[in-house]
Amino acid sequence: MFTGLVHSLAEVIGVVAEPPGVRLAIRAPSIAAKATIGDSIAINGCCLTVVGVDGDGLVFQAGEETLSRTNLGELTRGAAVNVEPSLRAEDALGGHYVTGHIDAVGTVLLRQDDAEWCTIWFGAPPAQLAQMASKGSVAVDGVSLTLVDVEGDRFSVALIPHTLSVTTLGRKKLGDRVNIETDVLAKYVQAQLQARQTV
Repeated sequence: MFTGLVHSLAEVIGVVAEPPGVRLAIRAPSIAAKATIGDSIAINGCCLTVVGVDGDGLVFQAGEETLSRTNLGELTRGAAVNVEPSLRAEDALGGHYVTGHIDAVGTVLLRQDDAEWCTIWFGAPPAQLAQMASKGSVAVDGVSLTLVDVEGDRFSVALIPHTLSVTTLGRKKLGDRVNIETDVLAKYVQAQLQARQTV
């Protein structure tokens, strides 16, 4: 379980094919210093298991399913990723409950910059948009955000300067693909409503 509060930006230092998956290595000194093999860490919002710790680097394996349903398969050496260690029972919950299970990949449709602030519109599949509501929560590349507007085929978020500077969202441009996880509470509500309709 995560909060969607990105701990740090990390650099991809290795992507090695291990068919049908890949071995992914990142440089994340502050997290690597406390990490052990078997830990769960979110990379761009996707929960991965640490399979190796090497100095200030962490190593993960991403399988075919993960690569096909997230943007992790597009990562190359030198790319920046959002990193968050898993939530501990005593940690403060400053974002919202994020599982690290990506629901879909969305696309940057529009970026409206206003000085150091920014509003970004993302395209997303209908199934995920049905689980969104204005002022609700969504995780984009692992970043907990408040939804501004939700329309037929897109949604928007307003980003403060801090978020733009400490996450990969500040670097996003038109056409970039992002990992989307909708609010787990919205999923349960939707499932319950659908179950009642079939009774």
